Amino acid sequence: MTEPLLAPPASPARPVERLLGVDDLVVATGNGRRLVDSIRFSLGVGESVGIVGESGSGKSMTARALIGLLPPGTAAQGSITFGDSEISDLPERRLRRWRGAEIGLLMQDPFTILNPLTTAGDQLAETLRAGRTGRSARLSRAALAADVRRRLVEVGIADPGVAEKYPFELSGGTRQRVALAAAIARDPRLLIADEPTTALDTTTQREVLALLRRIQRERQMGLLLITHDLRVAFSVCDRILVMRAGTIVEEADPETLRTTPADAYTAGLLAADRALEAPRAAPPALTAEAPRVLLEARQVTKRFPLPRRRRRLQDWPIALDGVDLDVVEGRSLGVVGESGSGKTTLARCILGLEQPTSGSIRIDDLEVSRYDRLSAPDLRRARQAVQCVFQDPYSSLNPSHTIGFILAEAIRRRAGDRASRADVTAEVVALLDRVGLPANHAERRPAALSGGQRQRIAIARALAAQPRIIVCDEPVSALDVSVQAQVLDVLREVQEQGVTLLFITHDLAVARHMTDDLVVLYRGNVVEKGVTERVLTDPQHDYTRRLLAAVPSGSPGWLG
Repeated sequence: MTEPLLAPPASPARPVERLLGVDDLVVATGNGRRLVDSIRFSLGVGESVGIVGESGSGKSMTARALIGLLPPGTAAQGSITFGDSEISDLPERRLRRWRGAEIGLLMQDPFTILNPLTTAGDQLAETLRAGRTGRSARLSRAALAADVRRRLVEVGIADPGVAEKYPFELSGGTRQRVALAAAIARDPRLLIADEPTTALDTTTQREVLALLRRIQRERQMGLLLITHDLRVAFSVCDRILVMRAGTIVEEADPETLRTTPADAYTAGLLAADRALEAPRAAPPALTAEAPRVLLEARQVTKRFPLPRRRRRLQDWPIALDGVDLDVVEGRSLGVVGESGSGKTTLARCILGLEQPTSGSIRIDDLEVSRYDRLSAPDLRRARQAVQCVFQDPYSSLNPSHTIGFILAEAIRRRAGDRASRADVTAEVVALLDRVGLPANHAERRPAALSGGQRQRIAIARALAAQPRIIVCDEPVSALDVSVQAQVLDVLREVQEQGVTLLFITHDLAVARHMTDDLVVLYRGNVVEKGVTERVLTDPQHDYTRRLLAAVPSGSPGWLG
C-alpha cells in the first residue's frame, strides 16, 4: 500500500544561486575517442534541469562523470564545481564522502542500488548509519527503525511491512520508491536521476515523478533528470539540455523547446514523438466470411503457488482471472495495463512458458494450454505458429554467438535437414534485409550492436520460423523515441507482410500506433475491449480513463 500523493506546492521562483557548474567537461576512452565533448552547463539551488537525447548521446556518461563513477577505460577532464568546491580533481576517498551526502544518485534499475540479499529496511538503516559519525552514529535500534519508517513514509510507503521485504518481493514502483529513499537518505543537495521511470508503467511513472518533484521542492534540492522521454522532461524540468554525439546542441525552457526548437536534431526528436500520436491506419475490411481466429483464449486463470503451509488452491494469488480474448487474422491485438495486471503472465501462458491453472488456449485450432502434453509434431506446429519478441533482446540473444549463427539456428530448426548451407546463408541475409540491417551484421555479436539493432535481430529470429503470430512483450519500452520509431516501423512492415501481432505494452501511444483492437487488463481481469481508437477516445471503464490520464502530456500541470 502507498499513501496518496499530496499536491505539490507552487513552483518556486527561478533560483539564482548556482549549485552545480560544469565547464569544458570531456569524457574520453583510452584511445582518445570522446564520448562527451567539451560541454558546459549549470544548475541552481532548487532547480530541475533535464538532459535528453538518444542512446549513446552521452547523457549517462555526463552523470557518471559528475560523481566520479565512470566505467573502466574512460576518464574525465574539465571543471566540475559544487557550491564553492572544485570536485573534479578530488581523490576517490574524498569523493566517497560527497556521494550520498551532497549528491544522490537514482538509477533506472533499482537493483543497481539495492542489495537483493538485504531487506529494504536494513538497506536504509545502513545508509543512514553511513551518514552519521561519532556519538550520532550510535542510535538505538528503536530510533533507527523509527527513522527508517519516516523515510519510507516520505516516499509514499505507508505499509511498515515493506521494511521487512527483500527487493525481489516488491513491485517495480515500490522498489523505485525504496531506491529513492536510499538515494536521499543522507539529505543531498543535488539528486541525479538517470532514467528513473523508463521501466515503469504510466500510472506508476506518474506517481514516482510526482513524488520526486514534491520531495525536491520541499527540500529545495537540485534535480538533474536524464531521460529519453521528451514529455517527461517537459512536465518536470525548468530547463532542458539536448545532447547529441557527446555535445549539447540546444538549451531552452520546455515551452520554447517544444514550440520553436532551434536545432534540427531537436526537431527530429519532437517529430518522432508526435508520430506515435497518429492512430494506426485502418486494416483491410473483413469479408463476409467469418474472420479466422488464429489465437483464442477462454476463461484462462493463473494462480501462483504459495509455500507449503498454504497449499489450498483458493489461497494462491491470482495473476489471471478468467481472461477471454481472440486474435483475428489480419487484425493486430493490443493488451494494455499497469504492472501486475497480468499482461506478461498471459503472454507466457500463450507461449508455453507458464501453464494456466485452468481455461483453454487454442492456436490455429490446436489446444496448447498444456504444452507438456503435446505430441512432438503438435509442439513443432505450435512453436512455428507463434513466436515472440521480448522487452530486453540482450537477455534473449546468446552473447557468445554471432548474429549469423543465431539466425541460422532458427532457420534450421524450422527447415530441418532440407536446407543447404547456401540456402541458410541466403535466408540469413534476407532476414537481415527484412529488418533493415546490412548483411555484414551477421558477423557481429549482440554486444557489438545498439539496443535498437538488437531488437531488430530479435524480430528477425522470430520471423525465421515463418510464424502466423508474433507476441511482442514491451518490445520498445526500453528504447529512446527515435530508435523506438525505427523498430515500430519494422514491426509495421511485418504486419503488412501478413504476420499478425499480439502487442503487449503499457504505452497507450504505442498501442494506438500499432494495434487494431485493444484489451485492457486490470488485476488479471479484462475490464474493457474493442477497436483501439474507440477504447482510447471514448473509454467506458474508470480504469481505462485512469490509464489515459497517466500518459505524460508534456505540461507541468500533468503531475498535479
